Amino acid sequence: MCGIIGYIGKREALPILLEGLKRLEYRGYDSAGVCVSAQGLTTVRSPGKIKNLEEKLAGRSLSASVGIGHTRWATHGPPVEKNTHPHADCHGRLSLVHNGIIENYSELRRKLESQGHVFSSDTDTETLAHLIEQLLSDGASDLPSAVRAALKQVRGTYGLAVISQDYPDVIVVARLGSPIVLGIGDGESFVASDASAILGHTRRVVFLDDGEMATLTGDGYQVRSLDDSPIQKTPEEVDWSDEQAQKNGQPHFMLKEMLEQPDVVRNSLRGRLDLGDGLAVLGGLRDVADRLRQIDRLIIVACGSAYYAGLVGEYMIEANAGVPVEVELGSEFRYRKPIITPQTAVLAISQSGETADTLAALREAKMKGALTLGIVNAVGSTIARETDAGVYNHAGPEVGVASTKAFVSQLTVLALLTLFLGRQRQMSVTYGNKLAQELLHLPDMIQKILDQRQNIELLAKRWAGASDMLYLGRNYLAPIAFEGALKLKEVSYIHAEGYAAGEMKHGPIALIDPGFPCLVMCPEDSLYEKTKSNIQELKARGGPIIALTTEDNQEVSQFADDVIFMSKTIEMLQPILSVIPLQLFAYYVAVSKGFDPDKPRNLAKSVTVE
Repeated sequence: MCGIIGYIGKREALPILLEGLKRLEYRGYDSAGVCVSAQGLTTVRSPGKIKNLEEKLAGRSLSASVGIGHTRWATHGPPVEKNTHPHADCHGRLSLVHNGIIENYSELRRKLESQGHVFSSDTDTETLAHLIEQLLSDGASDLPSAVRAALKQVRGTYGLAVISQDYPDVIVVARLGSPIVLGIGDGESFVASDASAILGHTRRVVFLDDGEMATLTGDGYQVRSLDDSPIQKTPEEVDWSDEQAQKNGQPHFMLKEMLEQPDVVRNSLRGRLDLGDGLAVLGGLRDVADRLRQIDRLIIVACGSAYYAGLVGEYMIEANAGVPVEVELGSEFRYRKPIITPQTAVLAISQSGETADTLAALREAKMKGALTLGIVNAVGSTIARETDAGVYNHAGPEVGVASTKAFVSQLTVLALLTLFLGRQRQMSVTYGNKLAQELLHLPDMIQKILDQRQNIELLAKRWAGASDMLYLGRNYLAPIAFEGALKLKEVSYIHAEGYAAGEMKHGPIALIDPGFPCLVMCPEDSLYEKTKSNIQELKARGGPIIALTTEDNQEVSQFADDVIFMSKTIEMLQPILSVIPLQLFAYYVAVSKGFDPDKPRNLAKSVTVE
């Protein structure tokens, strides 16, 4: 969600801050601001896009080598200038940016107002600025000490960066529940909420863990706990380049990332298949392999598209590995009283590895003694660090807010996990080898679908005027119907519903008329005849049909208005192919309606608050 960038060094800070903010636009925001330190603090803020902020900065001379910036996604207070970050204390001598939510801000604010502090915004964040100011006035020895004392008084989550004109040579940062990464340069230091904001300057990074603070100077950094104990942190090298996060000539990140999906699947599979013995070689699970043999239940926790990937994983693992699977929304799991035994494993799926509800669910499971696993894309993310074991997606940076390539990589890794667990149990070497071979063919099959994208674009233009759509699928493809409908909602703002096709007669069929198109996934699989019957029922009520089926199936063309073809693979892997045309369809509908699919309204890439 909100984005943080900070710089301290020898260069001009403002261009670095603005560049970093632009790289964080994909996270979703509604206002932006910067504060630089040079003979006092100067803050410039603006609602709306970063270009509005740039217009306010035009013609101003703000030469400074220290500064912080922020893109805000509104929580407390509407997206107007007074609520835009950075926020200051009463006298403008201290400025900070903050991601997260301070839950006890109201009581803190009342106390500070009784001490004479005057607030100028509706935000919870401003409370922190006044609280630090008060602690400095009460005798805190320096800025880090005041920040540390303030954070001991707050409840909630934060990723924080603070500067002060009285301490011009430092940036103080802290993290609890909201990601913070430090960038280590030559005579300069950076802070950001996402490594993509600073990759143009350095690939040496340090990820803060919860409860850690850091003091940045031009010469380096020091990390300490909230109890002021020193913590040794070794810089890591980010394994994807700045260029990988750019559009590579495509009009949108979403299209660029969809076109990368053949390589994404290859990268997710690389080095992970033993074709001789039909095995999945998952080094991240090596240390817990024996425990995995003993589990009698797997609970998958996730949110959004990752949740739908988990639902596909449920079908995969139960049918092919014989392990009972439950799939839970992270936001629900954390407030339930789940039954967990020593033989329970909990798998968290998250592209960013920072999804707040999924992370909270993981911590709940860990506290109750479950074996915790993760499927994440972001190396060094919180979920990656806090799980007992896991598997990286290796999908590279995903900038588009609506997940595409990360979703496909999640399905691919879940297929590998199915092979891993299945071969530990009843899966034969023959079937294991067949599954491994089919996985290797997926990239070429995906490319064949991508090569049809002009036809899908024409189809999307034809149906872009619809106000509603119904997506249907059975078995492995029911969750893909949910995901396809979600994609259309996210980027085109068309109301869409995804349903298991067998449920259509239990309500949704009442909606069907000539103005209500239905996209039905009907590959020639074990339930093809039943899905075909659903199509006939829709057609009898005048519903326009877009059918997604396997190559050489000419029968569907007899009763569908439009048909999209894809290669046929084993049933367990068909979802990986089926979702590709649904992604393309949603993208082209959005573009034809004049919307920016990279920045859907009201959405954020990484949801780091409840």
